[in-house]
Amino acid sequence: MTPPRAFSDRRAVLRREPTPWATGLLVSALVGALVALAVYAFGSELGRINPFLAVVINVVAVGGAAPTVWRWHEVIVWRWAVYGSATGVGLGWLALLFGAF
Repeated sequence: MTPPRAFSDRRAVLRREPTPWATGLLVSALVGALVALAVYAFGSELGRINPFLAVVINVVAVGGAAPTVWRWHEVIVWRWAVYGSATGVGLGWLALLFGAF
């Protein structure tokens, strides 16, 4: 069974063009830092009101955005922002966890 044409065209483009590692990692780092800061700020302020509410709203917000963001992972340029946002959410949650104690 042969893959669909769009999929095979995308693979051909990926093979011909070099991966922009420096630019991509810079974009990932900046997006990750912004997302981590946003998750930490949002979660810490909600935690002052009600810690349980902070956890629930954080999980619902990330769980709701995750399917859409993961679809962007297939777009060649946006994949770097997706990797950065996933890392930023994890780092933001770790900062909230360590900041709570």
